[in-house]
Amino acid sequence: MLRLLLKPNYAQKLSLLATLPLIVACLAIAALVAYQSRAMAEREIQVLERQLIEAKKAELRNYVTQARNGFMHIYGPAAPDDEAAKQQVTQTLSAMIYGKDGFFFVYDYDGTNLVSPRQTEFINRNWAGLTDAKGVPIVDTFIEIARQGAGWHSFMWQKPSTGEEAQMIAYVVGLQDWQWAVGTGVFIDDVIASIATSRKEVEMRVRRTFLYIGAIALVALLLVFASGMILNIRERRLADAKLKELTQRVFDAQEEERGRVARELHDSISQLLVGVRYTLETVKRRIGRGEYEGAAAPLEKGVNGLATAITEVRRISRDLRPGVLDDLGLGPALKALTDDFATRTGIQTDFTTVVFRNRLDQEAKIALYRIAQEALMNIERHSGATRVTMDLRGHAKGATMRITDNGSGLPPEPARSGPGIGLRNMQERMEQLDGTLRILSSRGAGQTGKGSGTVIEATLPLSHLLPPGDELGPHRLP
Repeated sequence: MLRLLLKPNYAQKLSLLATLPLIVACLAIAALVAYQSRAMAEREIQVLERQLIEAKKAELRNYVTQARNGFMHIYGPAAPDDEAAKQQVTQTLSAMIYGKDGFFFVYDYDGTNLVSPRQTEFINRNWAGLTDAKGVPIVDTFIEIARQGAGWHSFMWQKPSTGEEAQMIAYVVGLQDWQWAVGTGVFIDDVIASIATSRKEVEMRVRRTFLYIGAIALVALLLVFASGMILNIRERRLADAKLKELTQRVFDAQEEERGRVARELHDSISQLLVGVRYTLETVKRRIGRGEYEGAAAPLEKGVNGLATAITEVRRISRDLRPGVLDDLGLGPALKALTDDFATRTGIQTDFTTVVFRNRLDQEAKIALYRIAQEALMNIERHSGATRVTMDLRGHAKGATMRITDNGSGLPPEPARSGPGIGLRNMQERMEQLDGTLRILSSRGAGQTGKGSGTVIEATLPLSHLLPPGDELGPHRLP
């Protein structure tokens, strides 16, 4: 695995590259889910915080309302300078304590504390300008709210039960006749702690979701990579098997071609040369005996044998690699091939073509020539045909060579184990050039005797036609 990660081969690099979009998509999904989860949770927490604080405020307003109802019968008829009434109200408010930290406070508009039952050290002292640890004004804001009638104020204050500062919300009302600011407050540290706990739980849920997505992405990534490796191994084995089969077929084709050339040399050239040798030996013996007149006839026969041998060597050379294909083009090469085929076999052979506007490239010429050679060889050996036509022409989609005979056609499918090596070679040549090969035969299963023959049609795409002027010889056939 370490070697795979450090030095991957080409197929493994492709597999790794294919997994990159999956990784990016999973990361994007995880980030989007985390963002959406946090945003949604934050909105829910803010709603919860507002609800809790509103509940606290409603509780405070209720406390203040109850306190006012408790001393309103004293404050209502009292005069602004009624000290007895003021004393009675302060005593009433000092007695109003609730919970562990709840109490009422009273400040006059000058800032002097009049009531503070849980923190008596504040009483009768002026606290104008008092601020909390964050610099928020406290008493001055109380007085300002009282002058306006009533309102809320949030600040940091020391909890009587613990002595530690905590966030407090106070509700203040003004007694304008006496110029008093009366109020009470409630600590919301429990609300803040609850909100902090909720945020922590949200963060944990988001983290778990991110981990789940990461785990799923990792599993998916491993599955994709493993599948890619399995397919790669499978395709590699198939490719190796096909390569091995192709290599064997190349060897078979080479051996078949060597065998054909060997048979040609043995059956024609070798026999001709042996005949020439015997003829020359006869001439030599006659000249040795002084029979000069009798040596002329066998000498002429030997010369004719040599001429025939030279013709056979040229024919074999032309079959291996026709010079006319390189010198004049495909049209003249096919014309020479069909003429030689007709002369050798006695089968009537017609060849037609037109001058191409765009000439074929070299690979296409060789492929079509070899297909024509293979087709004529099959016709000679197997078809029993008496007439063959070959047509080569260009068209809007490329170039097509069509070879037709009036022979017996191909055997039906059940009688064949598969295409022979010659047909496979034709097919592979066309596939290599992105062309198509069609083989049509009229002979079907159960028919005997000659049918209407076989048609071999090879078509090359426009990509193998060269623009005019790319080759020498402006009047050269395709």
